[in-house]
Amino acid sequence: MNVKQQTLKKVVSITGVGLHTGEKVTMLLQPAAVNHGYKFQRIDLPNKPIVEADVDYVVDTSRGTVLEKEGVRIHTTEHILSALVGLQIDNVLIQLDGPEIPIVDGSAIKFVELIEEAGVEEQGALRNYYEIEEAIHFRNDDQSIELAALPLNDYRLTVMVDYNSTVLHSQHAQLHDINLFKQEIAPCRTFVFLHELEALFKAGLIKGGNIDNAVVIVDREISEEEVENLATLLNKEKIQVGKTGILNDMPLRFANEPARHKLLDVMGDLALVGRPLKAHILAARPGHTPNVALAKKIKKHITDSAKSTPQYDPNTPPVFNVSEIARLLPHRYPFALVDKIVYLDGQTVVGIKNITMNEPQFTGHFPENPVMPGVLQIEAIAQTGGVLVLTTTGDPEAYWPYLVGIDNCRFYRNVLPGDTLIIRCSLLAPIRLGVAKMHGEAWVGKTLVCDVDMTARLVKKAK
Repeated sequence: MNVKQQTLKKVVSITGVGLHTGEKVTMLLQPAAVNHGYKFQRIDLPNKPIVEADVDYVVDTSRGTVLEKEGVRIHTTEHILSALVGLQIDNVLIQLDGPEIPIVDGSAIKFVELIEEAGVEEQGALRNYYEIEEAIHFRNDDQSIELAALPLNDYRLTVMVDYNSTVLHSQHAQLHDINLFKQEIAPCRTFVFLHELEALFKAGLIKGGNIDNAVVIVDREISEEEVENLATLLNKEKIQVGKTGILNDMPLRFANEPARHKLLDVMGDLALVGRPLKAHILAARPGHTPNVALAKKIKKHITDSAKSTPQYDPNTPPVFNVSEIARLLPHRYPFALVDKIVYLDGQTVVGIKNITMNEPQFTGHFPENPVMPGVLQIEAIAQTGGVLVLTTTGDPEAYWPYLVGIDNCRFYRNVLPGDTLIIRCSLLAPIRLGVAKMHGEAWVGKTLVCDVDMTARLVKKAK
């Protein structure tokens, strides 16, 4: 999996109709800055409102995943999001001149080809992974649905579908290497059972649906009159109920294409967590509703982990060692106060400072009672935050990081030689005009010893 964030090299567009609204729409994919994430923009509406790809904005999962923010809706988000996740693209602005993503052929392959046409550009910040540390489950026992996100230092998905159908038997699909998404998952089309079609039309859905953008599974005997009515609904002069169980005997792209498409949907819906995942996703009988429920649970774990004691495993290789930190920060002895960076995701950083009796401040602070000065604790927190801020620029060596404000500072326990400070800094707001506002904490074990709000400014170095 990629280490650095990625965006597109140029703007690309595609035009089609929405599956459910039936409206013609043009979608543009725009390159975006580091930590922008996925955002949708309705350029057909006044003020061109933006809707973030966030699970908290999901308002409907009946036959696709629909987002809404302040009355602005984006329909059928899952296929384009799966393509972005599958190609490991992190930052894109998705502009639409209508309410729904084009359905094209019912799969994600056209979007993959569109992204490849744009080209991929590596950015100067690390990917903002969230690594699942303990199993997260969603269950619906009434419908025998179960989804789980399990710990794994990779991204894998395994899906099982079972519809108690004589035509569509139990199927499994898996993706164990995200680099195979284009070949193995992206071409797989959405599908629908014949018995569902009339109800969907009556509900005002699938206005843009036809046998060119969906696999229709014939799961019962139907009369000639029903066949004619079906042709009218699908805007076809003639259709046939073939011998394969697929309307018009349309060939499947894979024997287990329905299960693979469900895997595609899971990927797209879990993109709404807001961060790329490291996990093994297991899904038995998934659908948009349980997919979104699991995404909400994962997001809650992310939120809760940001408030809990930061974890430090000395056996895990650091993100930056002391030599690499020295290439980022200008501080030198006796003011180099961060020994290693163990976590960095663009919003949060965790650094380590080992306190030893051999440090010069203990000569006078205090003889016979060595205590780390509070100002040096703040300096260590500020330097850790400096790594976070500098690495978001894409060109950290071009800036000086200055601490320009300290607020709400508290000390809770003395820090002594032999202690290991675990320091966590998080951005309180996006960095604007080189100004970063952060909250910093320092822990010894599970004890909070200091916290502070800080403001830092990045100043371009003179050439």
